[in-house]
Amino acid sequence: MDTERPSPRFSGIDVWEPLDALDAMIEGQFAAVAAVRAARRDILRAVLAMEKRLASGGRLVYAGAGTSGRLAVQDGAELMPTFSWPKERLVLLLAGGDEAMVQAVEGAEDETHRAAELIRVEHGVGANDVLIAVAASGKTPFTLSALREAKKLGALTVGIANNPDTPLLLEADCPICLETGSEPIAGSTRMNAGTAQRVTLAMLSSLVMIRLGRVYEGLMVEVQAVNAKLVGRREKMLVHLTGKDLGAVREALAQTGGNIKLAMLLLQGCGLDEAGALLERTGGRLREALTLAGRDGGAG
Repeated sequence: MDTERPSPRFSGIDVWEPLDALDAMIEGQFAAVAAVRAARRDILRAVLAMEKRLASGGRLVYAGAGTSGRLAVQDGAELMPTFSWPKERLVLLLAGGDEAMVQAVEGAEDETHRAAELIRVEHGVGANDVLIAVAASGKTPFTLSALREAKKLGALTVGIANNPDTPLLLEADCPICLETGSEPIAGSTRMNAGTAQRVTLAMLSSLVMIRLGRVYEGLMVEVQAVNAKLVGRREKMLVHLTGKDLGAVREALAQTGGNIKLAMLLLQGCGLDEAGALLERTGGRLREALTLAGRDGGAG
């Protein structure tokens, strides 16, 4: 596998000047991002396919082992505070369980039966769901088993790997190959391969959330205000979007329980019930709700 192959380019890295070693590793990071750009059309195809399932109420399921699994779990976990993605519509499957987030769990990546059990029995993955399976090698047993089981059950499967023509890519509905080649430290896929995976996961999930209406005017209008900084950001967001003063913004947020989209509609002249109905009608898409409100003589 390319990701495991020692590279002549870096064979003497342990005796290089430190700055030269850093420059070489940074060079590898740029190459990793270039690999993502080369795969952008495959990423787009995956996003459009994911959107259809998730718009119908499906769940996002992430699966992986080791570094790839940790990156996948991290991306999934960030969807809840950033986009208010419902906890009940998110499944994070890491070989070895929670313990594997902070240390290697012996034999976890080989547990094919456990992966199948998690998909079929514990989480009941089905036809509306989307599985994102990540493995640098493209053949990690746990990850491949999860993908195969999810596919049997009718879920959309997205496979992300760093080696071409590997089982994960050949069997996924939406394969994404990130050809990052050999690593500065042979086999350490936390470096180039990991960077490419991290960027790809962020692109996938961010574009899907945009497509699902969870971003408006480039702003996180679904952000969960879980601390003082985010409470302030929510208020500044509405002042910026509406031109209203801070007092009016705070009153609208109080009336809507902190819901930015509802508050936005209230600040544009809608009543609370009308605002809720408009968002329900548009699937939560604020831009469409504002357009309808304007057409109906509500918001300007």
